Amino acid sequence: MAQHSFLLVCFYLSISSILIFGQTEASSIESLVLRSLYDSIFIHKDNTACPANGFYTYESFVQATRRFPRFGSVGSPEMRRLEVAAFLAQISHETTGGWATAPDGPYAWGLCFKEEVSPQSTYCDSSNTQWPCFPNKTYQGRGPIQLSWNYNYGPAGRALGFDGLRNPETVSTNSVIAFQTALWFWMTSQSPKPSCHDVMIGRYRPTEADLAANRIGGFGLTTNIINGGLECGIPGDGRINDRIGYFQRYAGLFKVATGPNLDCENQRPFA
Repeated sequence: MAQHSFLLVCFYLSISSILIFGQTEASSIESLVLRSLYDSIFIHKDNTACPANGFYTYESFVQATRRFPRFGSVGSPEMRRLEVAAFLAQISHETTGGWATAPDGPYAWGLCFKEEVSPQSTYCDSSNTQWPCFPNKTYQGRGPIQLSWNYNYGPAGRALGFDGLRNPETVSTNSVIAFQTALWFWMTSQSPKPSCHDVMIGRYRPTEADLAANRIGGFGLTTNIINGGLECGIPGDGRINDRIGYFQRYAGLFKVATGPNLDCENQRPFA
């Protein structure tokens, strides 16, 4: 009987620990990004001029992060805030509705769009047989990270539980999945690229090829991961400056220093 009671106590303690751990993971982002901070970051996301108004809710953001418990939960408090600031800066540039003389400045208009404006193609790589395109489906930029191409929609859908190849439009109709695709891209390494997450928490270790290409850690490397083929290795590129502008504003709101290596103008893109 004593052994039975001991086992029963251990069982209840184990269940309690799981519940407490789950509550800690679920509440970590809320503690870093209060609703008031989220609203002060995305001042104009629900402006009627923004096609995505009403789509990128705080609740959807928080719910999406629960699928990625390591996001914003690794390292010192400063490192955690820095990673979240970097992620929000990158998705803000990808969805920006700002301009140079915009009200409250150009870096107050993140999350204005949920789908690419005037896509120039269907973003179907027909040579990729692992993730084949489906008839009458297009794979242009959608969601906070502007997920693009069938070879991204396919694995993102598999990881998140939706059919990204047959139903790519889900990314612009379901706000939780939209945020999850951005977090999936941020947290997932795709060789030879590291994950943006590993870069921002200092886990990235450059290879000899990375060092030869000047791909050193910092916010600029996350830009290289996201869109280096079009933006990196170009001195003074306006898109790079926009990303940095968002990051600097958000780092200030999170009360954390940006650190060095903000641009990728001297980096070669990943192959």
